Amino acid sequence: MTAALRWIMPHPFLTLILTIVWTLLQNGISAGMVVFGLILGIIIPWSTSIWWPDTPKSFKLGKMFTYSLIVMWDIMVANVQVAWIVLTRPNSKLRPAWVIVPLDLRQPEAITILAGTITLTPGTVSADLSDEGHSLLVHALDTDDPDAVRDEIKHRYERRLKEIFA
Repeated sequence: MTAALRWIMPHPFLTLILTIVWTLLQNGISAGMVVFGLILGIIIPWSTSIWWPDTPKSFKLGKMFTYSLIVMWDIMVANVQVAWIVLTRPNSKLRPAWVIVPLDLRQPEAITILAGTITLTPGTVSADLSDEGHSLLVHALDTDDPDAVRDEIKHRYERRLKEIFA
């Protein structure tokens, strides 16, 4: 992409997504709405580009699609598990735990996706990131083995994110 085009469209994928979303929100496709969506898709990323970090050097879209499917599945399963815990176990029997997850990830985008994934999955919440960005503090609603929670996060999510952003 040329420098002039990169200046106009700093995030072309976001421009495309915003154009598509705007068009779909209109309940009908017309040339005027597509053009207006394209205008919004150019103006919004351009006007906010100074606050964006550098684009990751490499990103595997296919692996991100697989990761997204895994996360959606985990969210559905965790919803059922948390509902079962809430309905069948009194609060006094819950075993909450704070878990420190050491991070091998270094890209801010990957760490943000990991923290968001943990928070989106019912039963866990990302509470804090260390100053150096080397560990994540996670609260688990109910666990008898905090080390298993840490290991599952590292194996199920962080490992895949390392592949995506490798």
